[in-house]
Amino acid sequence: MDDASFDSSKAVYEKSNQKLKRKAYIFVIVAAMLWGTIGIFVKKLNEFDFNPAQVVFIRAIGASVTLVLFTLVKNTNLLKIKPLDSVYFVGTGIFSFVFFNWCYFVAINITSLSVAAILLYTAPAIVMVFSAILFKEKMTKNKIISLMLTFVGCIFVAAFVQGAGNKITVTGILAGLGSGLGYALYSIFGRYALKKYDSITVTLYTFIFASIGLIPLTDIKEMISLFSNVNALYYAVALGLIATVLPFLLYTKGLSYLETSKASIIATLEPIVATVIGVILYSEPLTLFKMLGISLVIFAVFIIREEGGSTQN
Repeated sequence: MDDASFDSSKAVYEKSNQKLKRKAYIFVIVAAMLWGTIGIFVKKLNEFDFNPAQVVFIRAIGASVTLVLFTLVKNTNLLKIKPLDSVYFVGTGIFSFVFFNWCYFVAINITSLSVAAILLYTAPAIVMVFSAILFKEKMTKNKIISLMLTFVGCIFVAAFVQGAGNKITVTGILAGLGSGLGYALYSIFGRYALKKYDSITVTLYTFIFASIGLIPLTDIKEMISLFSNVNALYYAVALGLIATVLPFLLYTKGLSYLETSKASIIATLEPIVATVIGVILYSEPLTLFKMLGISLVIFAVFIIREEGGSTQN
């Protein structure tokens, strides 16, 4: 191959790679927006007397069943994994999904929603540190600036909602930090799993292992009795599809083409979407701090989106 042909092939490859990266940004952004709708379905299920553990189990088992049916129709090969690789899905399903949700609910109950939200979104910082160590991702100036803006934005959105009445305890702080760690671990374990498996396979087994891990923690008999109300079943299905299966598929697919730390920062659009939904649907006040926080997070995503020189692993 002569130099001209080589340069042409290289240009085509780079152009194709850039398209994939642009799609990956869109995947992660849409995933974050869908995750931001969780509160709608959780509030409705709470009205039907479902407790937090049951809601998490509904998310996991609903997603598992949906994805198994989907893969049976699309490609049964996606169901195949090596037994030794189960460690990845123990990581994404139990150490991440189950642990994150459990810690998050504990933090909310002990402290407040605002304090829990701040501690949860320490996740991008944790991902960035892990990614630098495990995946040799560069700690660029744009990443650090974007991370700082995201963190400050989340504080503005969350911390000034309830005023000064928050209860701060050691247990609450540890639970909140645990939720951030669990949230971050999905990106880490997911990145390893994606080296061997399709994003659909990774997402599917994440929820299968999460469902198994949740069985001893959930009062399933009581949960089934609550489904005597058909409306509860409707919201449970919506929670499983709209706020669970679709965003996890999109986010996991995005991880295939984005640095883990970038994807994690972009995903912090989730609390911003949740805030907007709260204002529109539940008449929550839109304060100056909330508006400033939303603007900072959007700007942070723009900064990380525009960074073009990062090395992809």
